[in-house]
Amino acid sequence: MTSPYGPTGSDLFTLRRRPAAEKFLDVAFHQLTLALAAVVAVLLLGIVLTVFSGAREAIATFGLRFLTTSAWDPVKGEYGAFVAIYGTLITSLLSLLIAVPLGVGTAIFITEDLMPPIVRNVVGLMVELLAAIPSVVLGLWAIFVMEPAIRPALDLLHRLLGWSPFFASVPQGPGIAPAILILVVMVLPIITAISRDALHQVPIELRQGAYGVGTTRWGAIFSVILPAAISSITGGVMLALGRAMGETMAVTMIIGNALNFNLSLLAPGNTIASMLANQFGEADGIQVSALMYAALILMLLTFAVNVLAQWVVRRLSLKY
Repeated sequence: MTSPYGPTGSDLFTLRRRPAAEKFLDVAFHQLTLALAAVVAVLLLGIVLTVFSGAREAIATFGLRFLTTSAWDPVKGEYGAFVAIYGTLITSLLSLLIAVPLGVGTAIFITEDLMPPIVRNVVGLMVELLAAIPSVVLGLWAIFVMEPAIRPALDLLHRLLGWSPFFASVPQGPGIAPAILILVVMVLPIITAISRDALHQVPIELRQGAYGVGTTRWGAIFSVILPAAISSITGGVMLALGRAMGETMAVTMIIGNALNFNLSLLAPGNTIASMLANQFGEADGIQVSALMYAALILMLLTFAVNVLAQWVVRRLSLKY
């Protein structure tokens, strides 16, 4: 519809005589993007169907008790993924609990002129370089550098909080706590980069308006800037959660890969991804199906995280 004040840009685009080549390019680009989107959907559906097909025998044999039992005995043919599910959830959630304040805080210091420009540039470059380090290198660093360095602190936690089941085990090397810390290192660049971009996109008028009514720098950050960027930051956090749940190599090298359930964060543990990496090459028979069942559970968990992220981002976008 033409505006009463004259034709708009879209009206002019519609009314002007378009060359046949331009029309062909528009139609071709539309069809190409539609085909590529369909390919992505078909690939995702194919992956889900392949994993589900491989897991059918284990689903029929073990049912839902596969989720609640911790026995994993290839000799007896008994399998349960509770240890791996617990390890996946506890390492991912606790790593986010540490990484979110660090990542968002780093993004604030980079974007809000709290440091000299040269320092901001160096910090931003180091965060980006951290994301480029291969996970196997981080796993080696965790084994030979990080774990020996943090063991005195873990011993202190055991002495002070050993009465709690979460710190009852004596730290003796690889375990859930070192795995949590290496996941912090791995998801920190994702949270920092997305939070930095989200804060950069906040209109300058909001900052100026906040300062114009007399608020302080920190008042503007927490009352205006962060609420304006919270939906994008939340999306980045959920993306980091998906990365943490699916991380394989570094976690496999430092978590201990224990098959016995232990509530303690200082004891060795396991995750679904590390269990798949360790056992799939030598598995046969129903063990392959059990591993496929565990992979299906991991896919469902990551799918639930993505759905939750979409819902949270949409709600926050409407609120702010």
